Amino acid sequence: MATETVAKPRTSMRVGVQKFGTFLSGMIMPNIGAFIAWGIITAFFIPAGFSPNADLAKLVGPMITYLLPLLIGYTGGRMVYGVRGGVVGAAATMGVIVGTDIPMFIGAMIMGPLTAWILMKIERLWEDKVKPGFEMLIDNFSAGIVAAIMAIFGMLVIGPVVKAFSNGASAVVEFLVHNGLLPLTSIFIEPAKVLFLNNAVNHGILTPLGTEQALAQGKSILFLLEANPGPGVGILLAYMIFGKGLAKASAPGAALIQFVGGIHEIYFPYVLMKPIIILAAIGGGMTGIFTLVLTGAGLRSPAAPGSIIAVFAATPADSLLGVGLSVLLAATVSFLIASVILRTSKTPDEEELGAATTRMETMKGKKSSVSSALAGAGAGTAVGAGGVAVLAGPVRNIVFACDAGMGSSAMGASVLRNKIKAAGYPGVLVTNSAIANLSDTYDVVITHQDLTERAKPATSSAIHVSVDNFMNSPKYDEVVELVKSSNAPTATAVAEPEANTEAGPSGILAADSVVLSGTATTRDAAIEEAGRLLQQRGAVDADYVAAMHEREESVSTYMGSYLAIPHGTNAAKDHIMKSAVSVVRYPNGIDWNGKEVKFVVGVAGINNEHLQILSSIAKVFTSKAQVAQLEAATTVDEVLDLFGKVNA
Repeated sequence: MATETVAKPRTSMRVGVQKFGTFLSGMIMPNIGAFIAWGIITAFFIPAGFSPNADLAKLVGPMITYLLPLLIGYTGGRMVYGVRGGVVGAAATMGVIVGTDIPMFIGAMIMGPLTAWILMKIERLWEDKVKPGFEMLIDNFSAGIVAAIMAIFGMLVIGPVVKAFSNGASAVVEFLVHNGLLPLTSIFIEPAKVLFLNNAVNHGILTPLGTEQALAQGKSILFLLEANPGPGVGILLAYMIFGKGLAKASAPGAALIQFVGGIHEIYFPYVLMKPIIILAAIGGGMTGIFTLVLTGAGLRSPAAPGSIIAVFAATPADSLLGVGLSVLLAATVSFLIASVILRTSKTPDEEELGAATTRMETMKGKKSSVSSALAGAGAGTAVGAGGVAVLAGPVRNIVFACDAGMGSSAMGASVLRNKIKAAGYPGVLVTNSAIANLSDTYDVVITHQDLTERAKPATSSAIHVSVDNFMNSPKYDEVVELVKSSNAPTATAVAEPEANTEAGPSGILAADSVVLSGTATTRDAAIEEAGRLLQQRGAVDADYVAAMHEREESVSTYMGSYLAIPHGTNAAKDHIMKSAVSVVRYPNGIDWNGKEVKFVVGVAGINNEHLQILSSIAKVFTSKAQVAQLEAATTVDEVLDLFGKVNA
């Protein structure tokens, strides 16, 4: 079978919009609690509220004008450049707040990430060039200057632009409402939900505009355009009555999760296995919106998640009837349309529901924790509809794959191998490989979430598991459960693959390659420091150190438990002269893409000579007690002892 190329996979416009929507959602969702707090205070204490109180109502204006935009700006900046990015993002957001007289949510979503990105790029210009003792001075003044300039820029430029956009969008919404056209938005919103494009629409446009409208009118219809649980529950009710097999059996539980839990994605597979069902969602959505328009109902704050409980919690007293009718009528129309479709066409069977669930997860880009039960019967087939792999038999062969196959994957394989052995399944082989060397011979393929799409073409028959943390991902326990459910325990151990157990030659980790107090203060500087130690050992050349930076830009080597293991790309293996590992400790920690790292392990390996030391390192960092010992170590020998005396 042809090997997978190193080139990044092409992404569709839909995937790009998904990622953009996810980024927007990442700024809004962590702050939903603050939105709800503002909504509660508004509902109770404004003059038209449940319990009017002039003093307490003074909280409403400052919260919507200052608190919420600043939280969004901070969160967006932190997503880009850690805490420092969050601070400058919030400071710059103050500029767009002062420069306008409307709530600046969209402005905050621009200024927070943009300012953090600019600071990150500027600071890289003098990285490793600042004399010791001046780092804090330079860092503080660079952040302050960038934040001040961007606050002024936000006030004079971005604020007025965003206000003009907001006024234009509000005018469009008003036009749609006054002309009875707002229900037509369901033609776009309902398909977007099933394709996971809703975050871009909901959090990028509807929530900011709805909040501005709610501030002026006390409520907004926009909060319920996407969050109405009626269309989804109507579809699931139709499957409960007219479905067959697994679809019918699973629909009641899915309806409960969707309607009460607010997890709308649970009904997406039911639409995907019979796409014409989307007409039911569109019809229900249009009916719900039309009802809101007629009754003048709306919500006072976002309903997240889209649960009936969250919806009514955000409903003002004068909208309870309208919102209730909106949900009820949306569910009724959706149910009627879906029922006609199911009665007049072939009913999907169990395999199709399982395949549709897997297809949904593929579109989403990750496993769904709430829809796994829907794949039930489909788990017995070799390949589902559309070429989507599902479990065909016992799990015997698991591979961890990364770009080079020498660092992250080796440590992840070591961690999972120990878990599977402890569970009583030593016969299950757990190996590691470079993505370019994968073949379609594995039962399970585990990759970093950013590499999964590259691994799939070469291993289409395998189950793919995406992780964001190779050291202590909760997905490992799920894989162990998968092994348990598909295998009988074995009493005797089977020898592990030679590639993962051979002892490395003396000197892979030498005392002069262990530094107890690194001097770097940033991720890239730490990579450089670990790479220089490898270069000083004569293990690699300067091109390999450059490849370590290149590898980090594509996929993070953060492992969890304060550990990062930077290493070169697969293409850089020719720049390794001998296997070596360097260890640098940073007692005060380093911001590694938003994660705290205290130990940086540089890796360069020829063949598999370095795997024994990586296995030892993995065992150390899965133990909190041993990590604490490493943090407290005062000599290099203590560090070497903890890693198993690999040079003995």
